[in-house]
Amino acid sequence: MSAILEVRNLSKRFEVRHGFMGTKRTTLRAVDDISFTVEQGESFGIVGESGCGKSTAGRSLLRLVEPSAGEVRYRGENIMSFDKGRMQALRRQIQIIFQDPYASLNPRMTIGATLAEPMLLHGLAGRAELREKIEAALDEVGLPPLAMQKFPHEFSGGQRQRIGIARALALHPQLIVADEPVSALDVSIQAQVLLLMEKLQERRGLSFVFISHDLGVVRHFCDNVAVMYLGRIVEKGPVDSVFEAPLHPYTQALRAASPVPDPRKKITVAKLEGDIASPLSPPSGCHFHPRCPKAMPVCRERYPEWRAVSMQRGVACHLY
Repeated sequence: MSAILEVRNLSKRFEVRHGFMGTKRTTLRAVDDISFTVEQGESFGIVGESGCGKSTAGRSLLRLVEPSAGEVRYRGENIMSFDKGRMQALRRQIQIIFQDPYASLNPRMTIGATLAEPMLLHGLAGRAELREKIEAALDEVGLPPLAMQKFPHEFSGGQRQRIGIARALALHPQLIVADEPVSALDVSIQAQVLLLMEKLQERRGLSFVFISHDLGVVRHFCDNVAVMYLGRIVEKGPVDSVFEAPLHPYTQALRAASPVPDPRKKITVAKLEGDIASPLSPPSGCHFHPRCPKAMPVCRERYPEWRAVSMQRGVACHLY
């Protein structure tokens, strides 16, 4: 396989005003020097608690949020250097599925108009063939042709997410950033949407960057995974290896908190003490050390270097 996406030392910083009359400024490092690679046809997961920076990372890949530093290479080309015209052309290749299927759809536009807009913008369909292409897009995600005449509020949450997927697929992209695509859905609907995405991936040869806080969903859908904590990747590797034998204490705690559908398996819960640190003022050294049950003096002094534990696995922890 060849790499479709290479992310190198990607960072995103925000200047936050606070204090009386907003006179004080603090730099929030939402994404801090992360790197990973997505192979052609692969599903790469990014997991972590709310506020860890995973959604900002996903938006930075598409330059919906402009990164502060780093490189994003799509098929070998650094898209950070692209001008507005080249970025618009790139949108045909990279699309996003948003977390909230209702907020991401214009309530004043019919579904047909929503799907037609990107096709017309990129010149993929003329007026004569537009209806046929819209019906084909709806059929691919399991919705009837009559759906194109309706508005978003007339659909259930699962149906709206199918519409979001259809819109993302309208331009025939090669890479999709899926930002918590099933977190707002009921469990039974989650399974339907995930199955749909799997079939579309197999049929079209799609690659995914799949962002989620649900380890069970990531384990089912993804091939490799990166675990984020306060803007940084703390562990990375194949999904089965990371979740069966997690290396970083934070990954161990996430794994222990995730339900296991097998009563015969005994899971030792990794106890976390203390509150989640603020990204505005992260702890010195390893950001996780105030909550880590295995913290050592060195953890308070300096951030651990990235260690390649094997050909496919890596971790940022002083234990290794």
